Amino acid sequence: MNWQGCFTLFSKEVRRFYSVILQTVGAPVVTALLYMVVFGQVLQGQDIQGVPASAFLVPGLMMMSIIQNSFANTSSSLTQSKINGNLVFLLMTPLSAFEIYLAYIGASLVRATLVACVLYLVTQLFVTVPIENPLLVATMLVFGGGTLAVMGLIAGILANKFDHLAAFQNFFIMPLSFLSGVFYSIHSLPEFWQKASHFNPFFYMIDGFRQGFFGVGDSDPLRSVVVAAAFFTFVSTICVVMLAKGYKIRG
Repeated sequence: MNWQGCFTLFSKEVRRFYSVILQTVGAPVVTALLYMVVFGQVLQGQDIQGVPASAFLVPGLMMMSIIQNSFANTSSSLTQSKINGNLVFLLMTPLSAFEIYLAYIGASLVRATLVACVLYLVTQLFVTVPIENPLLVATMLVFGGGTLAVMGLIAGILANKFDHLAAFQNFFIMPLSFLSGVFYSIHSLPEFWQKASHFNPFFYMIDGFRQGFFGVGDSDPLRSVVVAAAFFTFVSTICVVMLAKGYKIRG
């Protein structure tokens, strides 16, 4: 392993999003708070799975922010490098496909964790959300954020322009995240949609993450971890193979 080169690329990616931190961290937090205010007012006084609705929303909004920002960090960076023509400088470095993968995923997890922590701290000004199982919270954050960071890399490899990324996010990432129980328990859905939700890997990311806070959820927490880990491994394998072959990134 070329740890020095891997860390250098990781540091470069962290500095890239940190240089516009109001856009990469501040804006997602504000957006999530707006969701919380709107849905909190609509659900005011209601309980979901024995948890006040305003508190129930917080982990879902945190994981949705993790999902969206992890995907955006890797996909935008790689696509921008391709469009600007400076991706060749990365390909000329003595870094293996796995080392490039590791650096990009690590930087995305830093951004996702930062967004999640800031959002959690800000929401504590309005509602108290306990953390019952910190290990489960951290595990689901890594698998959820890591999975979407990998998917962002895959999208960046496939995309030739930012319109392609927008299509991927609008027609795949957004629907799957919104239909995964961010604002509700799937037990409130008709039976067909309850069963359909179990085929959505984002559901397990959000449900497992929420159980780390409250200890209640729609699925067994071990099952959530296993599904999230399996999906992360699956997309990671695809991504590393694509990087190793230079698919759509080497002339």
